[in-house]
Amino acid sequence: MGAGVFIFDLYRYHSGIHTLVNGVDTVVDTPSHLGVTGNYPLLLIAIVITILPLITIFMYKERKRQIAMTAVSLIGTLSFIAMALNYISRITPAPLNGSYYIGSVLPCVSVVFLIMALLGIRKDDKLVKSMDRLR
Repeated sequence: MGAGVFIFDLYRYHSGIHTLVNGVDTVVDTPSHLGVTGNYPLLLIAIVITILPLITIFMYKERKRQIAMTAVSLIGTLSFIAMALNYISRITPAPLNGSYYIGSVLPCVSVVFLIMALLGIRKDDKLVKSMDRLR
């Protein structure tokens, strides 16, 4: 999920540039797009939210650390969403002439999957603790 923000744009909009052609003011409509590469803090958080869940997958023997890293990844993803919304609102000229693209939806889907992962890890932890009590 996290790698998709590098491939897809966050926001696409049309910016109108006023030009004078033969004394007539015309508006040239130019399509523009915003991605993570235009903002370095956003790029750094995108790298973290891409790599951290991949590392967390292989820590299945240390469930406490896995829960902590998943929570950090969840907080990072939520901060990415907040920073992306802030970045888009600062850069775009008017909110009515653009639309959010696939790159802005993927972190929202990632939040759902991270919450499901937290619930699954906690469920596994309870199962292991109950098995230890039976011994």
